[in-house]
Amino acid sequence: MEIAIAGYGRMGALIRETALERGHRVPLIVDPHSDAAEVNARELTALPAPIDVIIDFSSPQTAVKNIERYGELGLAAVIGTTGWYERMGEVAAIVERSGIGLIWAGNFSLGVNLFYRLVELAGTLMNRFPQYDPFIHESHHRHKTDSPSGTARMIADILIDRLDRKKTVVGELPHRCPAEEELQISASRGGSLPGDHRVVFDSDVDTITLEHSARSRGGFALGALLAAEWIRGRSGLYGINDLMNSIIGGVYNQ
Repeated sequence: MEIAIAGYGRMGALIRETALERGHRVPLIVDPHSDAAEVNARELTALPAPIDVIIDFSSPQTAVKNIERYGELGLAAVIGTTGWYERMGEVAAIVERSGIGLIWAGNFSLGVNLFYRLVELAGTLMNRFPQYDPFIHESHHRHKTDSPSGTARMIADILIDRLDRKKTVVGELPHRCPAEEELQISASRGGSLPGDHRVVFDSDVDTITLEHSARSRGGFALGALLAAEWIRGRSGLYGINDLMNSIIGGVYNQ
């Protein structure tokens, strides 16, 4: 497969390495700021060679503009950039108008997406046990720009959908106790952590914790490549759940 990469930071470089290991070719790497030798375009104005899919780990500020360009070029896309989801309606319109295939995720790690499924099950169970109060904490490297992480927000959405007693998500508390209906996400930034996410259900008598800790960014790159292989030849807007459902199939529903 011919793969392009938009954004050539640590993730972009790892995606290129993983793509080559899987037998793909990467003839185009776009980054307006990187001086890496592999970068051969500052912006995507046209396709210099046939490209099947572009994998975008650029920035929240440019994500929707990039997607508009992919639509104009008829280019299928994997969007791993976070921090743009309030503009999902615009993106859906671009995808429908252009007929491209696009798959997005707050986190393409297979382990994280399996973690989501465990949180779904836990949320369904805990809806019957109101004595357990949930909260979420995430930790990432000091260079991560969005807070809370897109992954933590997706975890929160899963719990809000399944817990009748929780109605809203708060990322920062204004020096007060959280209300009963609020689900709190806390975040910390430091060092070079790839990403840790913890869901805690706490009661007066015990604590139940679900946790995912990434050891490296390799899982993110592999998931993005699997998404690229999956979206090729498809049209429409998809989320990571569509990819996971195609892998898990009926196993999850048993």
